[in-house]
Order: sequence, then C-alpha cells, then structure tokens
Amino acid sequence: MKNFKDLDSSETEKQVNFKDEALIHQQALYNYALKIVTNADDAQDLLQETYYKAYKSYDQFEKGTNSKAWMFMILKNTFINNYRKLKRTPVKVDYDEVENIFENIKTDQTHNNQLDMEFYNNLLSDELSVALAKLPAKMRDVFLMYDLNGFTYEEIAETVIIPIGTVRSRIYRARRFLYKELSGYAKLNGYLN
Repeated sequence: MKNFKDLDSSETEKQVNFKDEALIHQQALYNYALKIVTNADDAQDLLQETYYKAYKSYDQFEKGTNSKAWMFMILKNTFINNYRKLKRTPVKVDYDEVENIFENIKTDQTHNNQLDMEFYNNLLSDELSVALAKLPAKMRDVFLMYDLNGFTYEEIAETVIIPIGTVRSRIYRARRFLYKELSGYAKLNGYLN
C-alpha cells in the first residue's frame, strides 16, 4: 500500500508529465475550439472540459504516442457529446415573450432591412468565415486541422479515425469549394486577376 508521501510524489509526477505532454497544445486546441463553437466563452469552456477529461484519463495515455492527436480527439469527442446533450434537452419557451418579440420584429422590419444591408456590407471583409461556415462539418474540421493547426495527414486520420486518402480528398474538396466561394471576392479586391 502506498503511503501519503508516495501518493503526493506520484500525483506531482503525473502533473509534471501532463504539463509536458498536453499544455503545449493549448493554443492550437483553443483555436480549433473557437472555430467549431464560434464563441470565445464556449471555446474556453470546451477547452477547460477537454483538459479536465484529458487529465482524468492521462493514465491511459501511452507515452511516446502523439499527444496532440490525443488531445484533439478528446476535444472533438467532448464537443460531439455536448452537442448531443443539447439536442436531447427540450427547450422551454415563454410564449408571451415570444409574442412580444415577434411584435417588435414586425414593427421594426423596415428599419431592420436597412440595418441588415449595412451589416452585411461590413461583413464582406469576413468572407472567409462565411465560406467556412458553408462547408460541411466533416470537410471543415479536416481543413482547419490541416491548414490552421498544422496537423499532418496521419495525425488527422488518427484523430478523426478515417483513412489518409479520405483526409486528402476532404482537404482537396474543401479548398476547391473555398476557391469557388471566394474567387469573386478575391477578384473584386484585386487578389486575383
């Protein structure tokens, strides 16, 4: 049986090893979380939950394997599980509040149309985000992992659990889709001739 002194040192060793393996990927994980949840607070929550789960299951991590892929897999699975929970939770609606909101929307409709046009005109510089949002999730995830986070094909295949050929084809299709979506914008702004 371990005494308390041994328990403290093993826990400290686990913490040190975890910091060495997992914390170096924090910024890449946060960037990816931000892309899939599109809200800084939700991305921070997802990141925190990912690190909590990773630390809890760190004993199962095989030393010498790809810690980056392991952390991204935990983040992706956590996101999917949270999404499933949200989907199952029924939404409670206060119908009086909805009716009031609907009435306000109806009266402000003409004013809002003008504001919407201004808003969308200001968003033209953010065309990439709009185009990324149009990508199917499977293509977007692989594309972001490769081009934004610098994953190799092998790391992506291991994280998403798909063949390397599928990784390559999704990246190719995502790039082709983005080219089609953004070529008009690029020509308009002088990026393409």
